[in-house]
Amino acid sequence: MKSWFILILISVFFLTGLNGCDSKEKEKTWRLTYSVFFPASHEQFKAAENWAREIEAKTNNKVRIVIFPGGTLTSAKNCYDGVVSGISDIGMSCFGYTRGKFPVMESLDLPLGYPDGITASKAVNEFYKNLRPKELDEVKVLYVHAHGPGLLHSVKKVETLEDFSKLKIRSTGLSSKVVESLGGIPVAMAQGETYEAVKRGVVEGTFGPIEVLKGWRQAEVVKSTTDTSNIGYTTTMYVVMNKKKWESLPEEIRKAIEKINEKAVLAHGAAWDKSDAEGKKLSLELGNSYLTLSQEEKALWKEKVSPVIQEYIDSANSNGFDGKKIVGEILRLIKIHSKDAGTE
Repeated sequence: MKSWFILILISVFFLTGLNGCDSKEKEKTWRLTYSVFFPASHEQFKAAENWAREIEAKTNNKVRIVIFPGGTLTSAKNCYDGVVSGISDIGMSCFGYTRGKFPVMESLDLPLGYPDGITASKAVNEFYKNLRPKELDEVKVLYVHAHGPGLLHSVKKVETLEDFSKLKIRSTGLSSKVVESLGGIPVAMAQGETYEAVKRGVVEGTFGPIEVLKGWRQAEVVKSTTDTSNIGYTTTMYVVMNKKKWESLPEEIRKAIEKINEKAVLAHGAAWDKSDAEGKKLSLELGNSYLTLSQEEKALWKEKVSPVIQEYIDSANSNGFDGKKIVGEILRLIKIHSKDAGTE
């Protein structure tokens, strides 16, 4: 009789302990740090902030996210490694800032004719989900997004390849190959460094979406934009999380975040397009030029960058990937999502 009584007491204490643990788990708050390389005034930072606030709301503040803008926690180049090592729990930056580290994902930055930010963001995010390259296995990929077509912004007017020749142009990742193929001199640097570099004459122009003219204040230092959208490349951005931190979250919180991630891709794409429109408007108001290439020049520029695409295919093949298949998948997704966006 005594033994049964003892067993009952042990069971009661055990169950009470379990319930106490469950209760503590339910009451626990997960505090996460988020490193973003965009400045706090930028539309993409605001999109990141909206994503964070929605997660907090949907989890009843069980998750609290502290965001560090402008690369104040980790620089744009070191953001990914900062997430892997745990300096930050979450990070947003560009694959192109660490060229060679992401051989599959960097294919997305090829000059394949991205028409707008919505199309680019949908295409690059679906590309990741379809291929899931192992190069990102050490983190939890929350989502990826990308800007609209990269255009040329320069101190002097550029209307021909001859005008472009020998210009020092700020570029990153594969866009540096584009600059080189067109006869310019690529100078690698993050967007945050570009304003001063143009102002001081370190570079004579930059490739980027037209939003940089407002979002990074570059309309103040460049004088002209050349519409090179026929060879429109993009720069793909990741939002990744420390894998151990992700796995430590309760399942219901992970599910809530995953649901919000899907909406965030569209929000970032829409923000890119809004910023592009505002960047162009501001630049014109400041008296800067907006130039369109002639049909003959468009054909010449496209011909000049085609080896960049083939070089990527050859390089991917030599490293054990199917380069033609990778590029074909990107073109397929651009076409599908251009139609969705009403831009085809």
